[in-house]
Amino acid sequence: MKNFSLLILGIILGVVAASFYYNSNDVGAPTEQLPPKPYGFITSETAKKLDEAYNERYNIINDSLFKDPKEEDNRSSWYKLQAIEEYLAYTKHEAKQEGYTLDGLRLYLGAYPDSKEGRGLTTMFFVPTGYKTVSDGSIFSLQGGGKDLPGFGGLNLGSQGTPPGANYPQ
Repeated sequence: MKNFSLLILGIILGVVAASFYYNSNDVGAPTEQLPPKPYGFITSETAKKLDEAYNERYNIINDSLFKDPKEEDNRSSWYKLQAIEEYLAYTKHEAKQEGYTLDGLRLYLGAYPDSKEGRGLTTMFFVPTGYKTVSDGSIFSLQGGGKDLPGFGGLNLGSQGTPPGANYPQ
């Protein structure tokens, strides 16, 4: 009986020791695995090259619209992450209610109308894209999307760069 008790005690101590050993190997290890980079991801170096390549166009547009060197057109637009997430949730719901499947967002360049205060500045706004939803059993539900959803609202009113004509990165 004494040997059996020692055997049981040994097994319990072994399980406890093994538990501490395996749990201690995870100390300092990241708890989440890094998600894969999304399609279209670019490095900051590539973003800088794209921004620099736009300089000539920006200067032509800016110089033709603004005669005062202190004035400049927008070159970027910033959106709160919360606003984008809320817009996506709202638009997904709206699309589903209207019989569409949301498959993306398109970013458009626009400009505010000129007013008494001066020239309207460039803005950027999102519109939802997708396709008409068909029955689940249909092979046509695999059709390509990417078309602006008719009659759906967009997301605008991001903040301009500081100053408006500032290059990447700000």
